[in-house]
Parts: sequence; C-alpha cells; structure tokens
Amino acid sequence: MSELPKPTGAPAHQNVTFPSAGTTAHGYLALPPSGRGPGVIVIQEWWGLTDHIAQVADRLAAEGFVALAPDLYGGNVAHDSGEAFRMMQELPVARGVELLSGAVDHLLGLPEVTSDTVGAVGFCMGGGFVLYLAAADPRVTAAVPFYGVIQGEMPDFSGLKAEILGHYGELDTSIPKESLEQLSEAVHGQSGVTPDLRLYPADHAFFNDGRPEAYDADSAERAWESTVPFLHARLG
Repeated sequence: MSELPKPTGAPAHQNVTFPSAGTTAHGYLALPPSGRGPGVIVIQEWWGLTDHIAQVADRLAAEGFVALAPDLYGGNVAHDSGEAFRMMQELPVARGVELLSGAVDHLLGLPEVTSDTVGAVGFCMGGGFVLYLAAADPRVTAAVPFYGVIQGEMPDFSGLKAEILGHYGELDTSIPKESLEQLSEAVHGQSGVTPDLRLYPADHAFFNDGRPEAYDADSAERAWESTVPFLHARLG
C-alpha cells in the first residue's frame, strides 16, 4: 500500500488535557519545528482519535501549524463500522460542537499559537463537525471538511465567518452530488460565502492511508496540496 508523503522536520507532540464544556477533555497536540504557529483543530472520523488523525496533526505541525486533535469519544476507539456508528450516534451534534468550541478556547489560549482565529480540518463525521463548528463559532475562519457527513439538520450558516474548502469523492454514494449542491446553496444563501467544494475520482475516506480499500494516493495528495496554502492564507 502506498502511504501519504511523510512530513519533513520534527514536530513535537504530546497528549493533553484541558477544560471543555464542563468536563476535562483530552486531545493530541502537535507543535511545529519552530515551536509557534497558527492554530488548527483536527476533528476525528467516526472511528475516534486514531493514529491516522494524530498523523494528520503531525503533518499540519510540520507545515507550520499548532494542531490540536480533541478526543470526542473520551479515549474510546471503534474497531468496526457498527461500533463506530453507535458511538457517533451517542454523541449529539450540539454536545460535539460544545466540546470543539472548548478545544478552540484551549488552542487560542496557548502561547505557541500566533493566530487570533483557527482553522478546522475534519474527516467523515469530523468533516460534518467542521461545518457545524464553523457555523456556530466565528473564531473558525478556515474550514476544511473532507467528505463531511451532515448529521440531521443542515447547520445555520447565518453567522459563518469561515471560508470553506471541501474535499469529496465522486464515487462516494453516502454523499451524493445533489447534497453538495444543497450544502453550497445553504452556505451561500445564509452567509454570502461561496464554498469551494471539490470532487475527486475517489470514494469515501480517500485520504485515510490506513484503509487501503478506500485510500486514493493521487486524490489525497491533491487535496492536501490545496489545504495547506488555504489554511496559511486564512490564518497567516
């Protein structure tokens, strides 16, 4: 199996705890080689805070960002799709957004973070949470959903401050093209923001190099090569 290109440099990383939404939250924090940079939240797939998500945080750190991946499942990781679906269903969207806003609080409070706002990058369930978080929290000014799954009602985008760069697979039957058109219309109609939603000749989870049945190296590389400059342009 081909792997995603590994970052150069040696970002520092550690497991962290922080107060969020009335509880003690856990997460994975990666710092760039310089020790300082703009802040980015990395939001997990429905599997949990896996090695893949931690590696995405490391790659962002290697690109100059301070990356925080909050653990929305409290340390639990799903081992099959049935368990992942159950765990996702047990996390109400409103609660997930609360926890993520607490992660934004923590990230912006770190002395290593040089930006006044943050970016959010997420995958599958986490891609959906990128959109919900950006709609609810104006401190998110760069939103990058990878094959983001909207759970239930469309977010209210009337307070959106973020630009949106979305990555989706043409072969992904769970997110039909019509739903992306509806998303684009809702975002633009409510906020005036025109989202950049890009399609790739790939299926769901095409960025996850830990899933050889879904991973598409070319599409993953193209998506990454547009994501990094998008985040830098929006966050400084």
